[in-house]
Amino acid sequence: MAVKIRLARRGRKKAAMYDIVVADSRSPRDGRFIEKLGTYNPLTNPATINFDADKAFEWLMKGAQPTDTVRAMLSYRGVLYRKHLQLGVIKGAIGQDVADQRFQQWTEEKNAKIEGKRTNVGAAKEEARKQQLAAETKVREARAEALRQKQAAAAAANAPAAEEAPEAAEAPAESTEENA
Repeated sequence: MAVKIRLARRGRKKAAMYDIVVADSRSPRDGRFIEKLGTYNPLTNPATINFDADKAFEWLMKGAQPTDTVRAMLSYRGVLYRKHLQLGVIKGAIGQDVADQRFQQWTEEKNAKIEGKRTNVGAAKEEARKQQLAAETKVREARAEALRQKQAAAAAANAPAAEEAPEAAEAPAESTEENA
């Protein structure tokens, strides 16, 4: 029986989530499977990959063939590197303690890199939010200044008309006093 490690789709339309499963290669994509290893959510940034690495490693050592997408996930999480090191131990090229040490070192570096990406994404999102807020504040201040200038211009236009009206009212009163 040819065994594959592949994705089985679930979730609603345009909100797909996937189960990482071990299945017979002849069974349908979302059909019968042997064992569920974990889940994959491509909608988050970075994509969320949760699976049991030990079970995946066991299945790989038994001969299960991962699909291209699952192979990329296994490589991303270091399962394929662990298999590579284990094959070196089996052949006698390196010792088990050396293989474990190399895998542990690789895992620490990879986790630091993943965490760095997460913080960069969060920082970039926060920076974009601050820039948008600053742009909105600038636009609001520009609108407020334009409104102040418009009101000042309207007040200036009303002021000369108001000054002319009292002068006109005073002029006839002065002329009557002169005539008397």
